Amino acid sequence: MIELIHLVKRFGDLTAVDDISLSVPRGEFFAVLGPNAAGKTTTIKILTGLIKPTSGIARVGGFDVQTHPLEARRRMAFVPDFPFLYEKLTPWEFFRFTGQLFQMDDARIQSAGRELITRFNLEAYVNKPIEGLSHGTRQRVAIVSALLHDPEVFVIDEPMVGLDPHHARVVKDILKERSLAGMTVFLSTHQLSVAEEMADRIGIIHQGRLVAAGTRDELRRQSGASGPLEKTFLALTAQEANLVEEKGPTRENSPS
Repeated sequence: MIELIHLVKRFGDLTAVDDISLSVPRGEFFAVLGPNAAGKTTTIKILTGLIKPTSGIARVGGFDVQTHPLEARRRMAFVPDFPFLYEKLTPWEFFRFTGQLFQMDDARIQSAGRELITRFNLEAYVNKPIEGLSHGTRQRVAIVSALLHDPEVFVIDEPMVGLDPHHARVVKDILKERSLAGMTVFLSTHQLSVAEEMADRIGIIHQGRLVAAGTRDELRRQSGASGPLEKTFLALTAQEANLVEEKGPTRENSPS
């Protein structure tokens, strides 16, 4: 469902994404980890069509995001770490607006919306202006609106930002359920515990490069570090940093 083929993104002299290739099949829950300024968010912005790559291709459902943007976006939903919402609307008005963008009829919007509103405990907020809602509540509204049209691919950047433990659990549960039902999940996070608990495979991006990708056991074998994912992550990023140091400074990275 997701294909990244030799992606490169430069901002002047800064190389944010450095020749990343990756394939994520239908129904896989794929988590991306990396230090600050590793290139995770830049990669996501290319995947979702928000910025153009310097070179390389990003495909969703077989459609090139740059040459067939409508076909790619029709199959995808994206929730950034700080989502934009129309603050003068109520959550319910925003859900209807989102559903109509994806050509959902009112009956389907009502059915899917009510189920998700209940699941995310938004009943008390659906008729209040979004501008008066807390960050955590806005995050739940953004996730509901993204799930409303039952996307084939769900891309989410730091999903737990602002969420209390109860609603973080709700997000984990529903993303895993949807993934098991066939939705491809591409999740970027700094929380290693989320990746370790949820992901079928994990990718580690460091200094713009995909330094490793695989199951938890495969990453442990590659790193030579046993124990929790934290040790694996630190070992792999340290190995990459040592390789770059040996080669000498060839580039810098933009913020992720």
